[in-house]
Amino acid sequence: MSASEIQKTRIINELRDFVRKLLQDPKILDQSLDIARKHLAEEGSSADVMARIANDISDTTSVHIPEDPAEHSEADKLYLELLKEVVQEEQGLY
Repeated sequence: MSASEIQKTRIINELRDFVRKLLQDPKILDQSLDIARKHLAEEGSSADVMARIANDISDTTSVHIPEDPAEHSEADKLYLELLKEVVQEEQGLY
């Protein structure tokens, strides 16, 4: 198996574990979106805002996202980016 295939397999496994958590506790999605809405309305650099979102999600749900953005896995980054996109799309509808 090449390094690229190993990386893809690791990312898929992380995403599977994450989706499993969401299926076991659907409230995580609502809580995460509420947190993202709150922080995306605040001032600050994008990196700081995303770090605050990650920290609040870790503090209030069973999802653990490392405090340091440099330690975020690909699945962490994807989840945070998707939250941001969903909130921005919501705001675009109003």
